[in-house]
Amino acid sequence: MNETIFYFFYNLAHQFNFLDSVIIFLAVYLPWLVGVSAFLFLIFHHKIHKSPNPLKEFINKWREFFYVFFIPSLAWIIAKILKSMVQTERPFLLLQNVTALFNEPGFAFPSGHATFFSALGFVLFRKHKRAGYIFILFAILIGIARIASGVHFPVDILGGFLLGWIIAFFLRFI
Repeated sequence: MNETIFYFFYNLAHQFNFLDSVIIFLAVYLPWLVGVSAFLFLIFHHKIHKSPNPLKEFINKWREFFYVFFIPSLAWIIAKILKSMVQTERPFLLLQNVTALFNEPGFAFPSGHATFFSALGFVLFRKHKRAGYIFILFAILIGIARIASGVHFPVDILGGFLLGWIIAFFLRFI
């Protein structure tokens, strides 16, 4: 089933140059834009000027910054540790008829991208529901693009999503 789902998305690649460019953008460049967007969202979504105590709001804003970026970063580090323990090869190394759209070194399971961006989406969802939905959608798009590009199996992405959500869920109490 893992390979069936993989080929469903991977068969989108290597059909048209434009589609390959879109897949590469979603898998490689969108993650950077999502990180910058989360940063900008947190800067411009504030109540500091409207608050009777702006210093307190400013301190709360920096706590939120720490919370929103610390948890996904910790999740990504845990994913890296798990990758070195599990050592699952990437699809383009295991399957002879698969050529990745870009080179991705290292092991595959769990996906660090899926882990980081699912944790980011979950953390933002807990603080800002509407923005959280958008960032969860970004995480899903990045995950699908990484499957379509031939660098991850669906189980790698699913494992990353679950790891990110679990870590964000348990660390929300800190």
